Amino acid sequence: MGTTPSRRLSTADTRRGEVLATAAGAFAARGYYGTSTTEVAKGAGISQSYLYRLFPDKESLFVAVVEDCSRLIRERLAEAAAEVGSAEPEAVLDAMGLAYAHLIADRDDLLRVLMHANCAASEPAIRQAVQTLYARLVEYVRSASGAADQPVQEFFARGFLCNVTVSIGATEVDAPWTRTLLAGIRHF
Repeated sequence: MGTTPSRRLSTADTRRGEVLATAAGAFAARGYYGTSTTEVAKGAGISQSYLYRLFPDKESLFVAVVEDCSRLIRERLAEAAAEVGSAEPEAVLDAMGLAYAHLIADRDDLLRVLMHANCAASEPAIRQAVQTLYARLVEYVRSASGAADQPVQEFFARGFLCNVTVSIGATEVDAPWTRTLLAGIRHF
């Protein structure tokens, strides 16, 4: 038997990925409510009508960006869990926490999109996307680490604190309140 040819992305699939990256940057900068589809289309170098062929509306585009963030986080956590070299829940959670800290330091857009998604969760479709993101991540972290509920909850609580301290630039302020919040928090 011969080898199967690798799947090639269609122009629409390729363009969709480019639009998601552009939209992530725009939504990260101005949030769901402050970003227009005109702005995203212009940034992606496409017409607004072509944008609407890829995504039926702004809400669908934002949900797709949230889903892409979820995919990226899950991939990074899986890589960390696979590389940790230990089956101990604490070691796996520690490795995944380190991977997440690197991810939000390296991908500023990802962190800001997550923060904006939480704020726009009053929109039902966005709320559902955010709930799905956390449901999948919690179940993955529980399964991959083998940890009980309490350590999994602490893992996410620390992650949320990490999100806030990084997003407000707490690492750049040397004060008693930042030292308190940053104690034990990894940041890069």
